[in-house]
Amino acid sequence: MITQTSSIDLHWPAQEPFLFIAHHLDHYPAGNKNLGLDSHHFSGRNMGQDFEGKDGFRFYHGEEIPGFPVHPHRGFETITIVRKGYADHADSLGAAGRYGEGDVQWMTAGSGVQHSEMFPLLHQDKENTLELFQIWLNLPKKSKMLSPDFKMLWVQNIPKIKFPNGELTLISGEFNGHKFFESPPSSWASSPENNVNIYLITMGPDSKLEIPKAKIQTNRSLYLFEGKAVDINGEKVSGKKAIFLKSNEDLVLESKSGNIQLVYLEAKPIGEPVVQYGPFVMTTKQEILQTMEDYQRTEFGGWNWERRDMIHGPKIERFAKYPDGRIERP
Repeated sequence: MITQTSSIDLHWPAQEPFLFIAHHLDHYPAGNKNLGLDSHHFSGRNMGQDFEGKDGFRFYHGEEIPGFPVHPHRGFETITIVRKGYADHADSLGAAGRYGEGDVQWMTAGSGVQHSEMFPLLHQDKENTLELFQIWLNLPKKSKMLSPDFKMLWVQNIPKIKFPNGELTLISGEFNGHKFFESPPSSWASSPENNVNIYLITMGPDSKLEIPKAKIQTNRSLYLFEGKAVDINGEKVSGKKAIFLKSNEDLVLESKSGNIQLVYLEAKPIGEPVVQYGPFVMTTKQEILQTMEDYQRTEFGGWNWERRDMIHGPKIERFAKYPDGRIERP
């Protein structure tokens, strides 16, 4: 039943059509007036490439404010689930946003977009904890060159399904009669027949969750990222693990040794070649070369923001501004 397990930390192994999943958990201290940290926190870090987790947090590619300043993507989607803290978005289409505390941003890079993802430290009087997942979902060849798009899934609209001593958050797909298909229209997840299921699962002691076998052949992955152990169809798996599962069997999860948290990913494979070069994912090497040429020529629309690590001020306010100027608030 369990086909592969491996330990997980920041970056987790994935199965097609999922390309990548990262779990960020950072306990930042109180921020300064610039929504970042003062220079005494920089000591012993490779600033601009800080991924070591010194003192319980990382700056990533940020210089004062943690996060990922402007960078490009083409050919796939990013699904960013911010469980704690806030993320500030800006992109080459002129779109922007701040989201967090359970919100999800679903961005289709399509033919190409530049964006920044920064984590402003909005609290100056207490710790700023950030926890997020970022999942990369591939696009089929027919959709890789469609126009970029993004959509906000605000926390209050995302289904949360209770079961005895547990809860399942339905980011995408179906579970136990509940359906939630809110990805952008060109996504592989937009069609129910592709069986793209993304769940966050919380289980307390003596909790049990049953997930039926898939109706079609899918790739199933389960990630135990918090807690000591999970029993999977009677087999105990301990420690932070990535678990690849067969989809033609019913799945029974049990928590027997305390509180646990898991991420569940499932989808029908796209079944096309995957050629990746950094932030670009295409189907052939020639398409990658063309992508690099396109980016050098067009910069996917350029960057018209005042800073490369764009943030949106000190007010704790969630919003999305779309390329057409429309403003959405939860």
